[in-house]
Parts: sequence; structure tokens; C-alpha cells
Amino acid sequence: MIELKNVTKRYDSLIAVDDVSFSVKVGECFALLGPNGAGKTTIVKMLLDFTRPTSGDLLLNGIPSTLAESRTSIGYLAENHHIPVNLSGWQYLMRCAELLDLSPSSAIDQCRRIVEMIGMQGREHAKAGTYSKGMVQRFGFGASLLGDPKLLILDEPTGGLDPIGIRELRQLLDSLKGQGMTIFLNSHLLSEVEKICDTAAIINRGKLLVKDAISDIVKGGDTLEDVFVRVVKG
Repeated sequence: MIELKNVTKRYDSLIAVDDVSFSVKVGECFALLGPNGAGKTTIVKMLLDFTRPTSGDLLLNGIPSTLAESRTSIGYLAENHHIPVNLSGWQYLMRCAELLDLSPSSAIDQCRRIVEMIGMQGREHAKAGTYSKGMVQRFGFGASLLGDPKLLILDEPTGGLDPIGIRELRQLLDSLKGQGMTIFLNSHLLSEVEKICDTAAIINRGKLLVKDAISDIVKGGDTLEDVFVRVVKG
């Protein structure tokens, strides 16, 4: 579903991503891990063609990420997601549905289902200016599910969520994974990644340090956090 081939991204003298190669299989739940500034969000931006690599190739379902058709079945949640404060969560979802060119009846049906999935029944018609950060995050995640995407790309999806919200998100991701959806996420909550994901990669200063199944990364009583700290500190 996702393939990076010798991808490098330079910003003047800064090498944000340094000759990175890895792949994510269809139906896999994959986590890209690293400290702040490691290059994680830059990789996400290249996958979505918000920026382009200096060299190398990124493919989505075999299609170069520079082509619009590579993104026809992707749901995306950005880091630090926001909703205009004058819109309600429902209005926001419906406007996102319009951008996807869903029919009015399909948009209403999907938005109703998503409001229930994200646990926002009863608050969907309140203005976003009254929402907590976690509630905004829930609606952002809900918007990423519109159109029944085959691939979810989630940049820090647990941002702003309380422990109950994090657990509910994990359960929802488990359900989507069970339905065959491919999930690519960035997260600093390594304990949740360990529970949710099949595979993970660790990068630091733009370089890929580890890429393997979670079960192979975590061995001998180590947690994913233990391995992460050891690998990043070298």
C-alpha cells in the first residue's frame, strides 16, 4: 500500500529525511516513530504531496504520490487539527463530505454513522468554539473516515484526547484494522502503538534506524519505549 524508495528531503543545508526506504503492506497497522524533529511529519507531507522529495520515490498503492489518483482512497488527520469556530461538528463533517463529492443522502448517512463512532452524539450541533481539544480531535478523526478510505494516515491522532478517548480510539482502530483497512500513524504514545500496531519504524535526524514487526522489536521483557530510547540515544 505504501512504499518509500531511497527518499531524501533537503531544506537548504538541513537534511530532514535521509535516504529512507520502507514499505507498508495492505491491511497493516504501521507506526512511524521518532523524537520531535526526526522527519516523521515531513514523510507524511511527502506521501500526501504537500511537499516533494529532493530525491527518491514514494508510492501509494503502486501509484507515485505526485499523481492525484494516488490519493483517491485516503483518509487523513493532520497534527494540530482545527475546525473553524463558527461551524458545528456536524457542519464540518458535511462540508468535508461535499469536498469528497458524496451525494447528500450518502453524506448524511455517513456523518450520522461517524458521529456515533466517535462518541459525539448530542454535541454534533454545538459550535466548535465550545469544543475541547479532544472533541475537535474526535471530529477530525471522524472526517478522515468519510468516503470509506482504504488507507488512513494519522499524524498524532491521540493529541488532546483523555485516557478514555485514547482507549476508544484504540478500539476503533482495532475494529478498522479487522475490516482490512491499512493504517499509517505517527504517535508519541508508545504504549498505545505497542497495543495497536503490527509493525513500526524508528527514525531519528532523518535516518531510518529500525523497521520490523512489533513482536520482533519488543523482546526479552523490553517495552517499545525501552527499545525506542535505546535506539534513539544510540
